[in-house]
Amino acid sequence: MPTERLTDGTERALLENTLDRNREALVETLRGLSEADARRRLVASLSTPISVVKHAAAAERIWFQRFWAGLEESECDGYSKRDVGTFTVTDDETVADVIAEYERASQRSREIAARFELDDTKEFPGEGTVSMRWTLLAMIQEFARHAGHGDILREQIDQPLP
Repeated sequence: MPTERLTDGTERALLENTLDRNREALVETLRGLSEADARRRLVASLSTPISVVKHAAAAERIWFQRFWAGLEESECDGYSKRDVGTFTVTDDETVADVIAEYERASQRSREIAARFELDDTKEFPGEGTVSMRWTLLAMIQEFARHAGHGDILREQIDQPLP
């Protein structure tokens, strides 16, 4: 069931709602594709419909599990390095597996974020002082951008040029 769009409420509620809606939009670009179509490489980058969602799961872990919760890589529930490995989907992973992985990572992110106030900050090497507010905004931006990528890839699959 899609998350209802909020247009009024607390800043926190609006940020979290927008993030959840972008998460859902990204998943919808993958949902319903065949395993072959999900892996079709239609652009020069590593972006395929399935790899973009896989990458988003890693972004959830990097920012919420590693950075905010302070977990070591081995304590995370999947890949959490900041490199191109975030786009790697193994041959035995299905569309359903990757969607479920992303939804688990997103749920864990929600739980971690709830432990912090929007104004709470941490130092991030190379980024400087980062607030929870900034993190939520960055994830909104990241997942909106990737949902747009997914929309274009999906359009190429669903309606190929003649």
